[in-house]
Amino acid sequence: MENNFSLKGKVIVITGGTGILGEAFINGIIQAGGEVGILGRNEKIANERVQNIIAKGGRAIALIADVTDELQLLAAKEKMLAEFGKIDGLVNAAGGNLPEAVVQPEQDIFKLNVTALEDVMRLNLVGTILPTQVFGEAIKNGGSGSIVNISSVVSQLAVTKVLGYSLAKSSIDSYTQWFAVELAKRYGDAIRMNSIAPGFFLTEQNRTLLTNADGSLTDRGNLVLQNTPFKRFGNPEELAGALVWLLSDASKFVTGSKITVDGGFTIYSGV
Repeated sequence: MENNFSLKGKVIVITGGTGILGEAFINGIIQAGGEVGILGRNEKIANERVQNIIAKGGRAIALIADVTDELQLLAAKEKMLAEFGKIDGLVNAAGGNLPEAVVQPEQDIFKLNVTALEDVMRLNLVGTILPTQVFGEAIKNGGSGSIVNISSVVSQLAVTKVLGYSLAKSSIDSYTQWFAVELAKRYGDAIRMNSIAPGFFLTEQNRTLLTNADGSLTDRGNLVLQNTPFKRFGNPEELAGALVWLLSDASKFVTGSKITVDGGFTIYSGV
């Protein structure tokens, strides 16, 4: 019987591929049989991950680019097409928060750092739209494919401190739905767009908010676990199943959807 969950023969670009979650996405795609372009700004990590994949018999290429720089993305696309001849999928995993955009309880909320908020919006939202414009065109030219954006649970409820990040991820939700509809109207079921909304996973962006230098939990970290029915943070590899499903033909009738992977955080009232 045909395995619709397989990514064998599919070529997929992962932005944010040098990050912690990006690594889990890459490994999940490779294990499902896919081939990857690892896009990020950290050339050393990108090359290390490529070499690890090649050493195990897989195919991968490093794409050094800033997701908010269209010219760099266009160069990365040409490199992908020269190596693989096509692009079947895109994972928009680049993003994150900035320390300057975190709103502390003692801060005056009528004196927000608007520049920092704009920077976070640009990184997350524009850093999703631009790669879609560039790599999505190659997917269109190939005839079919799947695009997966990374949302967050902070777009579903008010989470203190992270205003800019919340605004950006809420915008990605809107963009995902809008673009999915337009793709469907133009190309039927050939090109789909969906998103994944992770709950709390320890990454470089949120580690200092959730844990102390000695690894113990901050008050915020304790509150997160208190309000997560599973009583733990997620492991990055636990996002791979949803991603592979959305990239594969097993989700052929799914578009404009958001898959929440959060240990129950967004459904728990706290009571």
